[in-house]
Amino acid sequence: MRENGKIYVAGHRGMVGSAIVKTLEQQGFRNFVTCTSAELDLRNQQAVFDFFLSEKPDYVFLAAAKVGGIVANNTYRAEFIYDNITLQNNVIHAAYLNKVEKLMFLGSSCIYPKMASQPMSEDSLLTGVLEPTNEPYAIAKIAGIKMCEAYRDQYNCNFISVMPTNLYGTNDNYDLQNSHVLPAMIRKFHEAKIEGRNQVEIWGTGAPKREFLHADDMADACVFLMKTYNGKQFLNIGTGEDISIKDVALLVKKIVGFEGDLFFDVSKPDGTPRKLMNVNQLHALGWKHTIELETGIAMAYEDFLANRVRKM
Repeated sequence: MRENGKIYVAGHRGMVGSAIVKTLEQQGFRNFVTCTSAELDLRNQQAVFDFFLSEKPDYVFLAAAKVGGIVANNTYRAEFIYDNITLQNNVIHAAYLNKVEKLMFLGSSCIYPKMASQPMSEDSLLTGVLEPTNEPYAIAKIAGIKMCEAYRDQYNCNFISVMPTNLYGTNDNYDLQNSHVLPAMIRKFHEAKIEGRNQVEIWGTGAPKREFLHADDMADACVFLMKTYNGKQFLNIGTGEDISIKDVALLVKKIVGFEGDLFFDVSKPDGTPRKLMNVNQLHALGWKHTIELETGIAMAYEDFLANRVRKM
């Protein structure tokens, strides 16, 4: 990446997009173009094409997406597949039409089959049935990967894709209906502590295992790969370490300072039994995470207290 190149971060107000902007700024990049969703609806093809024609970005981080946890994914199935496919189609095609030097598409670990071998390696894609609760979102992300590959094959575009594991951190979404598991836990335990409750409900059995990566590490990996990686193969981004939902709940409980008990509602879905990323390819390129989970959750809780509590 040229330091004076114009960079468009789609989704710059989101958790990952804002972390990417922060990381780029820390590394000396200053030439940004950004638009809020109110200013530019990425589902509007003409608006996206006009934006790219006018701004002519050199580099694009496609971090914009409609995202959510199990409840949101399973409730708004049509919106998750339509919104995500539409916005990514528009941005990727506009990048090709306007000769963007390099584009990075951010996907999700949910692209892998529900019963994929663990840890999940990049060659597990399309080898089995997806987790039903987030299938529409997963299909949209798979389409994005394949679109980047197709534009590389046919038009020689330097479009790369990365698949992050479960993310958390500064600027996260703490809405109980639409958030992912870790930020939802932070809010639940905080509210239970403030209200003096003696119990917090956790969905499912607590047995499923998940991997968590702080958004600052994710951003660092994205910028690293944008600078150094030009391959067709999409790459997993994660820690290569996982933890049970029960154990992460106990960790959040400790950090928040909640003194009550946990209640596991086994009538609620567990989702995929295990989701651990194989990050051997990423490690071989020279990148590894630096923020360990307990430290990262403490950072996230500080951000929650400072920036989120007053908005609820």
